[in-house]
Amino acid sequence: MIQQNKKFMNFLSSLKTNKAKPFISLTAALLLGGFIFVSNANAEPDISKLKAKLQSQIDLMKPELSTKVKGLSTDTKMAMMAILAMHNRYSDKATLRQVMLEVLQDYQGIVMGIMTDSSEMAADSARRLANHRIPIGGLLPYLGLENITDERLSVLETFNDTVEGNSIKLAKAADEGDMAKAASLLAPITSGCVACHGVFRTKPGVSDLLK
Repeated sequence: MIQQNKKFMNFLSSLKTNKAKPFISLTAALLLGGFIFVSNANAEPDISKLKAKLQSQIDLMKPELSTKVKGLSTDTKMAMMAILAMHNRYSDKATLRQVMLEVLQDYQGIVMGIMTDSSEMAADSARRLANHRIPIGGLLPYLGLENITDERLSVLETFNDTVEGNSIKLAKAADEGDMAKAASLLAPITSGCVACHGVFRTKPGVSDLLK
């Protein structure tokens, strides 16, 4: 696992130091979430598949989004890549709203597992939440053009650590039979979800077009 992580970090570093390479502005394309990194000890990045997937995602972008993505800083691009590399479930059909409904279902599974003292239910649901599906086109197409800036996207790492990081901790606590600790992690997960929605989503059901 240590060796796998080292290879991944070396790959990230190579992207930072080879910014002049022309391949469809590779680091910009990384933000689309359409790459095939599998975060387990036996998998390694398949660069040929990565390039093909990235190109297919670039092809889905409208010009106005593509322009904003390419204008992001290298640090923002690398941070987004690190977040998305934690996931190995990518969809070519699901929208972000559909993915968020799956996340809500997993969250409810965690709650039910804790309330019924089912450590397996809580742990399994928490791991699914942490490794939620990535929607078609990645994450950025659903955030709104006004949010595709270095400043706005800088908060994603914190939200990711709060929600997905604590979900992984919760799963571990449940595996160890420490349901009290698992329950204590529900609050920060909830707070992280609410905070993220506060930045990237308007109030559900409310339209700016209504008087």
